[in-house]
Amino acid sequence: MTQKARQHTVYKTADGERIPGVTTVLGVLNKPALGPWHNRMGLQGIDTAKYVDALAEIGTLAHAMIEAYLSGETLDLSDYSSEQIDKAENSCLSYYEWAKGHTVEPILTEASLVSEPYRFGGTIDCYCLLDGVRTLVDFKTGKAIWPEHLYQVAAYDMLLFDNGHPVDAVMILQIGRDETEGFSTRTITDRSPYFAVFEHCLGIYRLKKVTERR
Repeated sequence: MTQKARQHTVYKTADGERIPGVTTVLGVLNKPALGPWHNRMGLQGIDTAKYVDALAEIGTLAHAMIEAYLSGETLDLSDYSSEQIDKAENSCLSYYEWAKGHTVEPILTEASLVSEPYRFGGTIDCYCLLDGVRTLVDFKTGKAIWPEHLYQVAAYDMLLFDNGHPVDAVMILQIGRDETEGFSTRTITDRSPYFAVFEHCLGIYRLKKVTERR
């Protein structure tokens, strides 16, 4: 079970068109907090690109560990350092503690899907029966649940719907990489306004592609 390649999934429609993924589409959003953060990191002599890449690998590994736990598969950890494994395991411990209080019956895990009507793709963390309810669960291994995460899960909700998987509940599960990052959950009932934001981002993404070619 190899995980690192999953960070670079290519999505294509049935007619062969290469289409953007959810996170790529949401890249058009302005993130004002990133400017000051880059400055602080720079003053500390930290290469932010390398720092973000390292965190992304830890997040990918944590997702893989949870998927292996849900599917009963064996995970190959040979590509990761002991520090990465330790931090990913911290995230997983939060998941395991949460899962103890619930019945989780996986239907899809780490499933790459495409919306033919909207022509975008994305990879679902976990679509399951959660205490008997058809639920989309999205794992976040950062410090908090941010607004763009809400737009992201609304897009995943639509991906599932377009592929014949009805969703009755959507939950974001924030599982920090260490004790300072904590644990939190958020349930989204009305996803329509968040998907509307995503749909506008998709329109902007496509318009930018057109204007950049001119």
